[in-house]
Amino acid sequence: MSETKYVSADFKSDQYVRLCPGCGDHGALASLHKALAEAGVAPENVALISGIGCSSRIPYYTKTYGFHTIHGRGGAIATGTKTANPNLSVWQMTGDGDCLAIGGNHFIHSVRRNVDLNVLLFNNQIYGLTKGQYSPTTAKGFVTNSSPFGTVERPFRPGELTIGARGTFFARCLDIDVKTSVDVMVEAAKHKGTSVVEVLVNCVIYNDGAHSWVASREERAERTIILKHGQPMLFGKDNNKGLMLDGFDLKVVTLGENGITEKDILVHDTKTQNPAIHLMLVNMSGPDMPVAMGVIRAVEEETYEAAVHNQIAEIQAQTDIKTFDDLVASFESWEM
Repeated sequence: MSETKYVSADFKSDQYVRLCPGCGDHGALASLHKALAEAGVAPENVALISGIGCSSRIPYYTKTYGFHTIHGRGGAIATGTKTANPNLSVWQMTGDGDCLAIGGNHFIHSVRRNVDLNVLLFNNQIYGLTKGQYSPTTAKGFVTNSSPFGTVERPFRPGELTIGARGTFFARCLDIDVKTSVDVMVEAAKHKGTSVVEVLVNCVIYNDGAHSWVASREERAERTIILKHGQPMLFGKDNNKGLMLDGFDLKVVTLGENGITEKDILVHDTKTQNPAIHLMLVNMSGPDMPVAMGVIRAVEEETYEAAVHNQIAEIQAQTDIKTFDDLVASFESWEM
């Protein structure tokens, strides 16, 4: 991290932002600029890698190094970038189609390897750039251009997929909630390992209102819970609702009812290795349960690139061959 103080303008490029008016990616982009400034990493030490999709245009709009790759392959390029230059802060810009369909294999293995990447997964539950086909996160039964009678497929839940791939960091935020978005992106930047941030974004053209149930300003406090490490899992307009365990499930309770006090409410622990509660939290959905926002999981494990470089150093320490010339000289040779 640099001691220089940055502002979001330091990370804004001079390119015209070619996103639809009202697109949720605008909010996510603004949050990213603010988060990069707050994280304190110099623009020249940041690389944004993307695949194909609306979200994959973000490198053009950010004054850092960037690479707009091909469909679904952002994770592979980002892994190579970080492994070759571990000092870079590498961010992967991707969407629910780019990341979880054609890029799904790269995604789960980036997560499994724990490459020190920051994956921003823009989830609008639709293919927006290619005109409204259903994606791996589209709700079952939803009518799209490629499912005129409703899709029959069950959708992925990005948080569940991340944890299932042995992910060390998962967070969720909403495009219009800039404060929470910035907070989780900053925490993602600090995390050593693959950090996955699911940003719930709205596509005003092909899936308008996809997240309206939680995006409504009037009802958001009742329908979402912003989790913070070490704090009770409380939510609601009056902060009087909370989460408790009911056998193997979570349930919503109200303080003051049936003698329930704040001491009965679960305390959020992002750092526990046991993923059981984290899985329950990422899978919560309405109308009976609030949708979890904030950092849900953040555990420590060795990163992929650290393991690679440590292995190289260990092997080098055990051999007299230090350079390519040493390697060539170690073979039997003749002078002609």
